[in-house]
Amino acid sequence: MTFRSSEPATIPTRRPLHDGWSVRPVPDSGVPTSMPDQPVPASIPGCVHTDLLAAGLIPDPYLDANELAVAWIGRTDWVYRTTFEWDDETAARVDLVCGGLDTVATIQLNGVEVGRTANMHRSYRFGVRSLLLPGENTLVVRFDSAYRYAQEQRDRLGDRPNAYPEPFNFIRKMACNFGWDWGPTLVTAGIWQPIELHTWSVARLAEVRPLVTVTDNTGRVQARVTVDRATAEPLTVSVAIAGVRTEAVIPAGVTSTTLTVDVPDPELWWPRGYGEQSRYPLDVTLRGADGSALDTWQRRIGFRSTRLDTSEDEHGSAFTIVVNETPILVRGVNWIPDDVFVTRVTRERYAARLGQAVDANVNLLRIWGGGRYESDDFYDLADELGLLVQQDFLFACAAYPEEEPFAAEVEAEAREQVVRLASHPSLVLWTGNNENIWGWHDWNWQEPLAGRTWGAGYYFELLPAIVAELDPTRPYWPGSPWSGRTDVHPNDPAYGSTHIWDVWNREDYTKYREYRPRFVAEFGYQAPPAYATLRRALSDEPLAHDSPGMAHHQKARDGDAKLQRGLDAHLPAPADFDDWHYLTQLNQARAITLGVEHFRALRPLCMGTIVWQLNDCWPVTSWAAVDGDGRRKPLWYALRRVYADRLLTVQPADGGGLNLVAVNDGGEPWRTSVTVTRLTLAGEPAAKTALDLDVSPHSATTVPLPSDLSTTDRPRHELLLAEAVGTGERTFWFFAEDRDVAYPPAAYDTEIESSADATGHVTRVRVTARTILRDLVLAADRLDPTAVVDDALVTLLPGETAVFKVYAAGPLDRAALASSPVLRCVNDRWGV
Repeated sequence: MTFRSSEPATIPTRRPLHDGWSVRPVPDSGVPTSMPDQPVPASIPGCVHTDLLAAGLIPDPYLDANELAVAWIGRTDWVYRTTFEWDDETAARVDLVCGGLDTVATIQLNGVEVGRTANMHRSYRFGVRSLLLPGENTLVVRFDSAYRYAQEQRDRLGDRPNAYPEPFNFIRKMACNFGWDWGPTLVTAGIWQPIELHTWSVARLAEVRPLVTVTDNTGRVQARVTVDRATAEPLTVSVAIAGVRTEAVIPAGVTSTTLTVDVPDPELWWPRGYGEQSRYPLDVTLRGADGSALDTWQRRIGFRSTRLDTSEDEHGSAFTIVVNETPILVRGVNWIPDDVFVTRVTRERYAARLGQAVDANVNLLRIWGGGRYESDDFYDLADELGLLVQQDFLFACAAYPEEEPFAAEVEAEAREQVVRLASHPSLVLWTGNNENIWGWHDWNWQEPLAGRTWGAGYYFELLPAIVAELDPTRPYWPGSPWSGRTDVHPNDPAYGSTHIWDVWNREDYTKYREYRPRFVAEFGYQAPPAYATLRRALSDEPLAHDSPGMAHHQKARDGDAKLQRGLDAHLPAPADFDDWHYLTQLNQARAITLGVEHFRALRPLCMGTIVWQLNDCWPVTSWAAVDGDGRRKPLWYALRRVYADRLLTVQPADGGGLNLVAVNDGGEPWRTSVTVTRLTLAGEPAAKTALDLDVSPHSATTVPLPSDLSTTDRPRHELLLAEAVGTGERTFWFFAEDRDVAYPPAAYDTEIESSADATGHVTRVRVTARTILRDLVLAADRLDPTAVVDDALVTLLPGETAVFKVYAAGPLDRAALASSPVLRCVNDRWGV
């Protein structure tokens, strides 16, 4: 039988509809009287907040307490409108494709309702050919208040517990829009992803799902292809990769097929630090019965295998990510949306932030479940950089209803996102939720729920079934944390993954040493952002830890009291805000350093840490290593050291004494001699030994230290130094807390040299210690907000020298660079 299409075969065309939009509030929906009753130009993709901000109609919600002044926006209804010309009367099929609508939307074309949506986390496609008119067409998208929708669903289904007094669990929308303990309450609305007209004929590629495996040096791609049809004719689809090509016929009326391509001896994709990030273009072409091309699809994929080792042992059960049959020691950070207004996060900004992760020796990013499924740009960069990704499904810190419409929306959302991300080798683990299973067990949810649904059906049934069906090449884990067994507490550190939050909330950070976890997926400690960030965001005069702007930008419950508790336990009392700022940032770095060093020293018992958190979405006191303006806090420099391939750390030994632990996460043996010296604060040796270490790749070696090194009868006056000869790794152990150490007043000499070129100024600050200098920090952003320093938290013994390089747009004040509060150390106030 010969098939002839009644429609001409053409490659689909995509016409963006991003121009000419305006937005205005719906009258009588909570609009302040000061708001002009006229349309405002709208940027697409974008949101109402950014449009009103660009028009000068609202203050910047990130500054001072302006967040409160714009709270009405999330409780108001909004209408977006544009017009466009249409003249293609020959078009067979025309779809309006909405990549993402935030969130409760009604779409009209030329006065006819096209569809309604209520899910920010999925796309929509509507056939609109019959509605298009020659000449001018009018497209309108109305967004009803996300608050009102969520509250209506809550009232209909019955309230359910959550971590904050907001209804974020009753709408499929970015939860942290409703505020978090690090974020503002800015409930957005708008067309946040591309919107376009898609014109096609005969058939189109509706879905391409490549499943990539590696077995016995052969890479296999199973390409599951689904088509949408306008005719019933047979189709041909081809798949090509690495010089290998195959094709298959999709018979008349059939809408899917699977093609398998085997690639012998492919170059593998590896996580950073383990090998190269090799990727191959995968090309898929759909052709009609006459051989003409109808549609194409291309992605860059990587050949690698991944699995999760959760085998039981005498300690509990493991939680080890295995890539290419190699266990990976995870050095991770948690990721939140990098801006509340996510359309402001460009590929360049993603590249900068992920570059900061790489430079801090991070190898995994966990995308937290209260944000979004991250963008194609994010994942493409992660693939390129060798950063592993753990993607949460979007449920966080709340009981979620499983009734309609949510059950259907969650299924549609999960199916779309699993397929969208299947081609990315960086994605190695799907996780069902953030802390909801733990919450059901421990956060007094069960009585108020009174038997109502809370999300268990998603985490234990729906989501694992979807992953098993659509992406069986990747592991799924029901939650973070999750022990792996219903008869074991979900946050038991000995089983599966764990979150440690008694430290920070109640306990001193030295309690990290009491844990022997298998994998720590969250732990963190707060500090304020960089000084330049505070000065940009706050108008407080003077700045104080409890001044109005600082207080508003501290979202954690009792956050300042917890910061103070940490200072009291470890550091001298701050005399002013400059002291407080330096010491709280230092204490954050100290807390995470202690935790990471302890957990890495437990290898292979503990096979990963994911610090909370890498980034911020606005200027705020938080757990982040990089603040809301993209500036590196001292914690970032601490992470770079404790996440380095090679780490020396001194750890308390069971039963007393001290151990030296050498961790080698590099691919080559680490053979070195380590000198361990007990010193006075003046740098005079009291005891000394040399140790020859041979640490295999991806392992740790523990060496007990002799008692003349591990003990002292003068704890306030002595310290321990371990340093690898010739390679620079070194670590300190202080026998007393800084508040109790008999430090001499800081004394040092500085030399400053500057140079300039077309890219800016480079200033070298050479600091030579005349006394011990504990944790030197050069806060050059106090002088120039563009300034970036190459190092921080440097401890010098008398006679030692450090050189800091400062990169800035212009010259810096030399006198200020050499003195407090720009150049700081712990003991610079001794004797003041």
